Amino acid sequence: MSATSTSPVADTRPFAWFRTLGPKGKRAFVGSFGGYGLDSYDFQVLPLGIVAISAYFGISSGQAGLLSTVTLVMSAVGGIGAGILADRIGRARTLMISVLVYAVFTALCGFAPTYEALLVFRGLQGIGFGAEWAAGAILVAEYSSAQYRGRTVAFIQSAWAVGWALAVVVYTVVFNLVDPDLAWRVLFWTGALPALLILYVRRNVTDAPATEQRRTKAAERGTFRGILRGRLGRTTFFAALLATGVQGGYYTLATWIPAYLKAERGLTVVGTGGYLAFQIAGAFIGYVTGGYFTDWLGRKKTFALFAALSAVLILAYTGVPDGADTLVLFLGFPLGFCTSAIFSGFGAFLAELYPAALRGTGQGFTYNFGRAVGSLFPTLVGFLALTMGIGGAMVVGALAYGIAVVALFGLPETLGTELD
Repeated sequence: MSATSTSPVADTRPFAWFRTLGPKGKRAFVGSFGGYGLDSYDFQVLPLGIVAISAYFGISSGQAGLLSTVTLVMSAVGGIGAGILADRIGRARTLMISVLVYAVFTALCGFAPTYEALLVFRGLQGIGFGAEWAAGAILVAEYSSAQYRGRTVAFIQSAWAVGWALAVVVYTVVFNLVDPDLAWRVLFWTGALPALLILYVRRNVTDAPATEQRRTKAAERGTFRGILRGRLGRTTFFAALLATGVQGGYYTLATWIPAYLKAERGLTVVGTGGYLAFQIAGAFIGYVTGGYFTDWLGRKKTFALFAALSAVLILAYTGVPDGADTLVLFLGFPLGFCTSAIFSGFGAFLAELYPAALRGTGQGFTYNFGRAVGSLFPTLVGFLALTMGIGGAMVVGALAYGIAVVALFGLPETLGTELD
C-alpha cells in the first residue's frame, strides 16, 4: 500500500461508486457479486437443513456443529490457497476455479450415504467456499477508487444476504413439498447451479490492468514469507485476530439460529423462514450501509462500533423469555444489521494493508485463518448446548466480538489509502 492520498472532491451522486469502476470494473463487480451470493447460498443450505440431517443420521448437536466447523476449517485452506493463486495466476482465473469447486461438492453432499461421507464432502466444499471471497473481494477492491472502496466492496459483501435469502426461500418451498429425509438432499443438489456463473466470468471478467502489471513484475509474489516478516508480520497477526473474532461471532449465529428457533422457540419451517427474513433484511441493509460507515468514520471505528453492538444484541436475542416471540422477531433485524455491517470493511481494509504482489496472500491468509479458528465456536456451542441449551451457549458468540475489539489496537487506520 502507499501513503494516504489527497483525493479529489467526491462525487456525491447516488451510486457514484459504481460509475467510477468503468466498464471492466463493472463486469468484475457483477462476477464477484454473483460468486459471493451463490457462495452464501451453498453455505446456508447446511444450517437450514441441519435439523433434518441430524434426525436422518441420528447425530448429536456436537456432531452437527462439527459439520459447520469442518466447512470453515477447510475454507481456510481454500482461502489461503486461493490468495496465493490470486497473486500468482491472477484474480479472475482463481475466481472461476473457486466457483467450480464449491458448486460440485455442494451437490455431492446431497448424495452422501453416511454422516462420515457428508463430513468429507462438506469439507471439500469448504475449500471452494473459502477461495471465492479471497479472489472476488480483491478483484473489485483493485478496480475501486480510494474514496469509494469501502462502500464498493461492501456491496459485494451484501451478496451474502441475497444468497442467504434465496436459500431460505428454496428451503421453505422444498421442506413443505418434500419429506425431510429427502428434502435436505434436494437442498444440496440445488447448489450445483452456481457452476453456470463460470461462463460469465470466463467471457467477461479480467483483472485490473494497473495492479495486474505491478503484480506480474514483482520479484516476490504470493509467499508466506512476505506477509509474516517485519512490519507486515505484525499486521498479519492482528488482522488474523480481528477476522477470528468477527467470524467466530458470526458463524455461531449462522450455524445455530435456525436450530434455536425450531428447537427452543418451537417454530415451524414456515415460522423459522419468516423470522429469518427479518434477520436477512437487516443483514442486507447492514452490508450496504456498513460500507458507507467505513468510508465516513474510518475502518477501525466501524469495526469497533459494530462489534460492541453485535455482542449486546446476541445476549438480548437469546435472553428473550418464553412467550415473547414477537420481540425475537423484531430483534432479528438489528441483529442481522450489526453482525453483517461489521463485515463490510473487511474487503477494503485487508486490501489496503498489503502491496499488490502480496495482497491475495495477505488477504486470503488473514481472513481465512479467522474462518478456521472462528469455526471452533459453532462446535463449542454445540457441546455447551447439551447442558446450557442452544440459547445459553450462544453467549460464546458475544465473547468472540470482544476478541475483535482487542485486535484493533494493533492495526493502523487505512482510510483514504491508494492501492499500489
